[in-house]
Amino acid sequence: MKGQLLADTGELTEVLTEEILGQQRIELVSLGELTHFDSPRISGADREHVRLLADSDAELPPILVNRRTMHVIDGMHRVHAAELRGQSKIKAIFCDCDDDEAFVLAVKANVSHGLPLPRSDRNAAAERIINTHPEWSDRRIASITGLSHKTVGAIRRRASGEIPQSPTRLGRDGRERPVDAAEGRVLAGRILTERPGVSLRAVAREAGVSPATVRDVRDRMRRGEALAGPARPDPAPADTLPGDTVSGAPPEPRQVSRIDPGPHQGPDLAELVNSLRKDPSLRFSESGRTLLRLLDACTVGPQEWTRISDNVPLHRVECIAIAARECSRAWQGFVTELEQRTRDQASG
Repeated sequence: MKGQLLADTGELTEVLTEEILGQQRIELVSLGELTHFDSPRISGADREHVRLLADSDAELPPILVNRRTMHVIDGMHRVHAAELRGQSKIKAIFCDCDDDEAFVLAVKANVSHGLPLPRSDRNAAAERIINTHPEWSDRRIASITGLSHKTVGAIRRRASGEIPQSPTRLGRDGRERPVDAAEGRVLAGRILTERPGVSLRAVAREAGVSPATVRDVRDRMRRGEALAGPARPDPAPADTLPGDTVSGAPPEPRQVSRIDPGPHQGPDLAELVNSLRKDPSLRFSESGRTLLRLLDACTVGPQEWTRISDNVPLHRVECIAIAARECSRAWQGFVTELEQRTRDQASG
């Protein structure tokens, strides 16, 4: 259908606005046809930002409009700037969704590009999305609002008495998982007992947990431990010291998280990237937008890295590891160049 955007809520919120704009037909729409939308910006439009856009020589990017209501989902600052320029029409792309879907998409768009939403607005948006989509996971809502999943969890707990509760959560990958992880572990243990030859991934899909969790459940069952709770360390024989081997047998490999960055005392990366988006010198330059996109790709947390790792095809592990290592070297070279530039300026 002409101008049709993805109507499914899950798909709609997983697509960045830049990607939406790149795949839809752009149309001219009269400013008089547009209506205001229930914006996630509680304080309304930023007049300084509107003036900055109006005074810029750059062509305004297309706005996003809900065809059902003609509400502006993303681009009210651009609409006001076009009015100041004396334009009668503006470029737009259209989607077809209900008000709840439109609000989620508006939040996602305002977090991922343009003038970022203030933290207070993102908190309020998260609370509203929790109320309209209680089945969504904290991480999924965090990816939309630009908050940490811990912040979303705290907002959910504060509002828990006012919203319907669901025994499962729908994650960013579209999979449902139990809210109580212990239930998923128990189900995984039951499946492993009844079908000992089944693969870890098959158990994970059926139990609604990650393959790493199924692996931990399997190892606990072999050691006779409880399926949930802290793992019990293997006792060392009385006549041995830590680090000694018994009967010449090689020591058991130390069980550690495969992706464990250790204690992190620096700033929250997602918050740091969000603050960088506020700088016009980055937002309005091609190289700046490229840098922001590259930084944004690194804001996933340790558990998300683990999930990605679990889903890497075995026949591609070595190739992807090499590519990731080269990316790390590229970033390190970039850091070295920036630090050298700073030293040169200080000495000059």
